[in-house]
Amino acid sequence: MTTLATLVNHQVRLAARPTGLPTDANWQFTEEPVAEPAEGGVLVKVLALSLDPAMRGWMNEGKSYIPPVGLGEVMRAGGIGVVVASKHPGFKVGDKVTGGPGVQEYWNVAPDQVKRSGLARIDTRLGTVSQWLNVLGMPGMTGYFGLMDVGQPKAGETLLVSGAAGAVGQTVGQLARIKGLRAVGIAGGPAKCEWVVKELGFDACIDYKKPAPEGVTRWDAVREGLKQHCPNGVDIYFDNVGGDILDAALARINRKARIVICGAISQYNNAGGAMVGPKNYMSLLVNRARMEGMVVFDYTERFPQAIAEMAGYLKDGRMKSREDVATGGVRAFPATLLKLFNGENFGKLVLEVAKE
Repeated sequence: MTTLATLVNHQVRLAARPTGLPTDANWQFTEEPVAEPAEGGVLVKVLALSLDPAMRGWMNEGKSYIPPVGLGEVMRAGGIGVVVASKHPGFKVGDKVTGGPGVQEYWNVAPDQVKRSGLARIDTRLGTVSQWLNVLGMPGMTGYFGLMDVGQPKAGETLLVSGAAGAVGQTVGQLARIKGLRAVGIAGGPAKCEWVVKELGFDACIDYKKPAPEGVTRWDAVREGLKQHCPNGVDIYFDNVGGDILDAALARINRKARIVICGAISQYNNAGGAMVGPKNYMSLLVNRARMEGMVVFDYTERFPQAIAEMAGYLKDGRMKSREDVATGGVRAFPATLLKLFNGENFGKLVLEVAKE
């Protein structure tokens, strides 16, 4: 018979701060006994983890919108789990929950961390575990509030989104179409672009990895793609990548355009952590446009509203949710994380930790 006293919790901790892409030297694998939750606490068995580009920033030392992961700490990660022991009146054994368990197999939530950690029950009738890490989870909430609150969409406008086949991008483009906008994506590779158009219903998708003709740079080809697919300019640009693609988009914006700065995955692993800023920023002045950053944690109190709306779109078929689910448990975390930075994942990247 399995008891808590016989269980072992395997974990991945941050051993050193990476320079460039994380390597095996940045991680430490540890294990410890699984303990009973304290009075008012909850013990969660982790089922799946969300792997996100933001994780790379959390490994860096320095001021940001959230404190960095400390050296020796369990690597921060959002996830879904099931309650296996509870001394909290709001949670019972068997409840499926979401929160920030970190990269480990069991999450012992202290009484003073229950609310702060975002621990909340989920209803798997609204979506699968992996969908709760995608459209119904942090990426979906990022796309929803980034578009609706920061982008302020109006029917008939043109939306451009980079990373269109990724977790946030797929939600942004589909939501824009539902709201009556023209949606143009940027993604890497013909398979992703075809999926974005044929399956998600985008009006067009530009392949930034498509080989350019001789004498033409890749970014010149992207700019030509923008001219072709955004002939009347861009009203909202939802940026997930930064760098050259951000510059290309700024060159196509309309008057009073809104640029939503969500992420800059092309810059996260630059040597020394130096990020290259936009060269075409004067386009903001000329077009009286606005560029604004957004962090999803600012909207946590409104998540239920967005989840209810998005679950409705999933149910009636107006929105699709694609996840790239990796197996191998927490041991597979370091290698799986790297998929984000070489574009290997197709859809929201999820790491399965345990079977339901």
